Amino acid sequence: MIQIVPTTALDGQKPGTSGLRKKTPVFMQNPYLQNYVQAIFDGIGGVQGKALVVGGDGRFFNDTAIGVILRMAAANGASRCIVGQGGLLSTPAASNLIRLRGADGGLILSASHNPGGPDADFGLKFNGANGGPASEAVSDAIHASTQTLTEYRIWDAPAPDISALGEVYLGAMVVEVVDPVTDYAQAMAQLFDFDALRALFKTGFRLRFDAMHAVTGPYAREILENRLGAAPGSVVNATPLPDFGGRHPDPNPIWAHELMDAMHGTDAPDFGAASDGDGDRNMIVGRGCYVSPSDSLAVLADLAHLAPGYAGGLKGVARSMPTSCAVDRVAEAKGIACYETPTGWKFFGNLLDAGRATLCGEESAGTGSDHVREKDGLWAVLLWLNILAAAGKSVAQLMADHWARYGRNYYSRHDYEEVDAEAAQSLIADLRAALPTLAGQSTGALTIARADEFGYDDPVDGSHSNAQGLRIFFKDGARLVFRLSGTGTAGATLRVYLERLETDPDKLHLDPQEALAEVITAAEAIAGITARTGRAKPDVIT
Repeated sequence: MIQIVPTTALDGQKPGTSGLRKKTPVFMQNPYLQNYVQAIFDGIGGVQGKALVVGGDGRFFNDTAIGVILRMAAANGASRCIVGQGGLLSTPAASNLIRLRGADGGLILSASHNPGGPDADFGLKFNGANGGPASEAVSDAIHASTQTLTEYRIWDAPAPDISALGEVYLGAMVVEVVDPVTDYAQAMAQLFDFDALRALFKTGFRLRFDAMHAVTGPYAREILENRLGAAPGSVVNATPLPDFGGRHPDPNPIWAHELMDAMHGTDAPDFGAASDGDGDRNMIVGRGCYVSPSDSLAVLADLAHLAPGYAGGLKGVARSMPTSCAVDRVAEAKGIACYETPTGWKFFGNLLDAGRATLCGEESAGTGSDHVREKDGLWAVLLWLNILAAAGKSVAQLMADHWARYGRNYYSRHDYEEVDAEAAQSLIADLRAALPTLAGQSTGALTIARADEFGYDDPVDGSHSNAQGLRIFFKDGARLVFRLSGTGTAGATLRVYLERLETDPDKLHLDPQEALAEVITAAEAIAGITARTGRAKPDVIT
């Protein structure tokens, strides 16, 4: 029976590419989740007769929230909900399932790389029928619905058991519980040379994959160990936990320090990797060799043709504006298009849907291709492994070859987390106002050539996005970018991106912070970060 519950408008923040993220207690406070789910349904024009994919990363409140979503989908007339067993679906697997089953969209429960637990973070987003994040227009419609909501609809019966595979009914709606790994693993087998990867592991090639007690664990164990023959135990921290084992499930050298220690130890494996909370990000490490996300994108763009799924070459590549320009140099050498977009996978989705790009990437450890409409952590790991198997070289050798050919774009991101929001916004506002006056100014050893605020005209749908980051270009080719991030749930995160190209063969193996020292000095001189935020140094350097 349908229960119609009067409610008040949820006048909250507009959901972004990552949906809506809040502290878990906020989502647990009745009727916050119910209001947002109803606003999603209303914002997409209703779900009467529609099929939806539902799943999440297994963080605290995941299963309870899915029960609410299923009951509301039934009350709103959905015909079918396809749910990952136990409520688990990695974000790329959900995108794949939406596309594979021709669903009308999906609800993905995750706060990505943010911590999980009763007092940590929770999130929910809607992905469209192409498998990608909601478009700007759909996000606007969902936000408008949150402000005008007067009631929500929910099925007045317990949520079905989603621990067992099979189909059950909730009212007239079919709830189909599927294995979360099977379809995704089959998709990977179509892209990569699994026989070559099995042969690689038979040679004694050793791998360590840190799943960080997040959703990728079952996927990595099934594909890497069971199907490809990596030694048992190669996948560590493989069991998803509601609080990610008390860890921060962000695949970078700070939070995945155990992996970094192992890869720089005396008995290091040949290859190391990690993925995040919902499985869409990745970190790549060779024996004694960390690969930055920007360099990883460039190498994959250069050598993707070694994998069967990309043997015909790439239609084009795309990167987010803050990502280093390393992939631009590859695209220029190959004579393919290279697009610079705002941060957010929905911008890549337009290019992928239009057949203009094959590979896309962000400096924040997200890489993907046209097989889904999300970034995909395990896919990136498998592509790296396929390249290593085909090239017969180590990660360090591949990186040395790449830098020798293209030069090295030294790159780093400095994060100042949970900065006072007013102070952070004031810093950006003042820097924005100063942009027209910066050209020609010297900041120590560097002289500013030009400065602007990045805007983007989408070549596919003609939409315009402004205020996407403040850019400072120096006469020697170095670059600075300042942005406020929207991925946190408290305060503001100020991100400073630093880049400098080096082509001198004798200077291709410096420590990145050493190579970027003059750019780091310039960032402080231009923005006055310490004085404005009270932070003498970044919280996280990647």
